[in-house]
Amino acid sequence: MKKLNVLVMGLLLPMLAAAQTVKSPNGNVSVTFSLTEKGQPTYEMSYKGKTVCKPSHLGLELAKDKHASKGMEETSLMDGFTETGSKTSTFDETWKPVWGETATIRNHYNEMAVHLSDTTNTKLTLRFRIFDDGLGFRYEYEVPGADSILVTDELTAFNIAQDGTSWSIPANYDTYELLYRTQPVSRIDNANTPMTFKTGGLYASIHEAALTDFPEMTLKNTGNCNFKSELAPWPDGIKARFNGGSFKTPWRTIQIAPKAVGLINSGLILNLNEPCVLETTDWIRPLKYVGVWWGMHLGVETWKMDERHGATTANAKKYIDFAAANDIEGVLFEGWNEGWESWGGMQNFDFTKPYADFDIDEIVHYAKEKGVEIIGHHETGGNIPNYERQMDHAMQWYTEHGIHILKTGYAGAFPNGLSHHGQYGVNHYQKVVEAAARHKMTLDAHEPIKDTGIRRTWPNMMTREGVRGMEWNAWSEGNPPSHHVMLPFTRMLSGPLDYTPGTFDILFLNTKDSPRRQKWNDQDKGNSRVNTTLAKQLANWVILYSPLQMASDMIENYEGHPAFQFCRDFDPDCDESKALAGEPGEFVAIVRKAKGNYFLGAATNEKPRTLEIKLDFLEPGKQYKAVIYADGENADWKSNPTDYRITEQTVTSENTLNIRMAAGGGQAISFIAL
Repeated sequence: MKKLNVLVMGLLLPMLAAAQTVKSPNGNVSVTFSLTEKGQPTYEMSYKGKTVCKPSHLGLELAKDKHASKGMEETSLMDGFTETGSKTSTFDETWKPVWGETATIRNHYNEMAVHLSDTTNTKLTLRFRIFDDGLGFRYEYEVPGADSILVTDELTAFNIAQDGTSWSIPANYDTYELLYRTQPVSRIDNANTPMTFKTGGLYASIHEAALTDFPEMTLKNTGNCNFKSELAPWPDGIKARFNGGSFKTPWRTIQIAPKAVGLINSGLILNLNEPCVLETTDWIRPLKYVGVWWGMHLGVETWKMDERHGATTANAKKYIDFAAANDIEGVLFEGWNEGWESWGGMQNFDFTKPYADFDIDEIVHYAKEKGVEIIGHHETGGNIPNYERQMDHAMQWYTEHGIHILKTGYAGAFPNGLSHHGQYGVNHYQKVVEAAARHKMTLDAHEPIKDTGIRRTWPNMMTREGVRGMEWNAWSEGNPPSHHVMLPFTRMLSGPLDYTPGTFDILFLNTKDSPRRQKWNDQDKGNSRVNTTLAKQLANWVILYSPLQMASDMIENYEGHPAFQFCRDFDPDCDESKALAGEPGEFVAIVRKAKGNYFLGAATNEKPRTLEIKLDFLEPGKQYKAVIYADGENADWKSNPTDYRITEQTVTSENTLNIRMAAGGGQAISFIAL
């Protein structure tokens, strides 16, 4: 089948034709669109007159064959676009998320829609939205006469104006569970997004918004500080497939801020998504949970049914009792259903058949009596066809048992060379979101496609993993202390994170010598531990936000522990959130308000430090009981991680606190209104 590349734009950047410039509402961000003399679209971006992106080309590469184009004469579209019109407009609204880190978000931007056409009457609208904190743009294509379209490449460029420091993970089409790199922008060979960097005294991050029916975008270095979009492919190399002759891409985004915390406090990604499409949302609510999970990773329990099986009726009741006694709303049970015994091959889980030692009817009845929610679990092992065959029935089966929250997992390769992050994977994850919505189920997706803000449109998509989370500490060298203060400035710019913080037995003293422990992971060298202090584990409940927030440890390690009071008090149903201070990979301090109380989490990397934090975020004129969970005088993540102290004092918005943190440590504070 003969194919011809028919839409390629942006090779070199010769003299530009007449330019159009649009600024953000406050005038700080400026975006200029131009066509080169050859008809190639370009853009450039500046902040307060300082160039952030130099002229960068735009466009996709399409392959059309006689079938796709219905036999029309093939014409090269490497250039030759002309402008047929443009429109500018202003939009300003304040909207309320169903749940989230804040109760209200302002969506204020100036838009420029540029309409282009070529000699074959292919129409392209480039839509730019310029916010006070950055830029979003997307492609809207109409190809006349085509009954299908194949995208072979995206040539969107991000030509960063000058070198600086970057924080990113390598591009990978199947996993985000990688450690972050700190390196010059010019030294990045490729990166997944969000890719965060500091250049010219400004902080910026490149990502995407509203990713549906399209492969994820990664970044490829094309020389010095210049990057282009690199899309996750199908097995045959095609990047995206569409029926019909029109399609829209996700938004390409550049967030920008004079301070690093400005990136965290931005609502740009959410604002580029469509409003909620669900008719009712009263069934969606944030909560805290514990679960049968951590023991499997530590090797003292198993997912499959044997003498060490974790998800048993007796164990389930024990966890339900603990949750009910400690103001924990939910309990998760992994390894409850048949199929785990063949782990390591192509998994064929049965999503409605419990193991014989897990009496779901008895467990559900017991939980209901105790006022505790059961969180369901669907591990697919990557066998997507098997899961999609059962998905609707399995969700219906869960809801009939009164289970309305679902954790999904994709720990395994997809079949037939398909990737987690290609168009096939993106569409599968969206199918799950929509199926869950039909059954009024909320979702926590592990091994997911990255978040791009669709939780605004589909608020039942509550949280995701997509990171080196807590489990890596159980059987590897673990995550370094810098990891937790890197994530708010990188991965978490995309959305909430089910990291599962809150492990108290940091050195695994209660399990490492257990006769029940068996090595199950090849990365386990026998020296694993959690690389933080205990106080930092509490702080991470606030810092690593998730609306479905798990206390990760086995409940035996919480029984009678004074520090667990912070977990009891913390409320993930937030009304306000604000990053107060921080630098990527060094330190961070974040405060969240929930139902009149405030919760502050601060953490540092391997370096001890003290932060001076003004309490002007508290409501003026009110007094609060500040309960401070701090590193002890001799605390150190390596040598003395469980040294901590709890103190109390009365404070107001006029006060300032000195937050002292040990190496690899942190501090958590609850401010309870008096």
